[in-house]
Amino acid sequence: MSRDHRKLRVFALADELVVDIYSATKGFPVEEQYGLKAQIRRAAVSTPSNIVEGSARRTTSEYCNFLNIANGSAAEARYLIGLSQRLGFLAVDEAEALVARYTELTKGLQKLVMRLDPRGSRRASDRQSL
Repeated sequence: MSRDHRKLRVFALADELVVDIYSATKGFPVEEQYGLKAQIRRAAVSTPSNIVEGSARRTTSEYCNFLNIANGSAAEARYLIGLSQRLGFLAVDEAEALVARYTELTKGLQKLVMRLDPRGSRRASDRQSL
């Protein structure tokens, strides 16, 4: 079953954030070209890429798995933005704006997964309480 990822608000937000992350990281120090700059860009690109790949998967379970991976990548990007700000590579206001958008994205991905598979979200919360 193919789903149209272009109809998802979370995909549009994730896609916009990739462009914004590339723009925000242009000014990173040269020595970070293969370090933090590359890592934050990979996490940013991974988020919408996993939404797209999951949308093309046959089962809802597979789809949810890729949405969860996308959520993990978004959380990683959010952390790396904060780290970049603390290291002085991003201005505080720019970092805060990006973090807020990534927080919105992770919440949206979590809601989508819960809507698609409410039983799966309960199982995950049960495991966390162990």
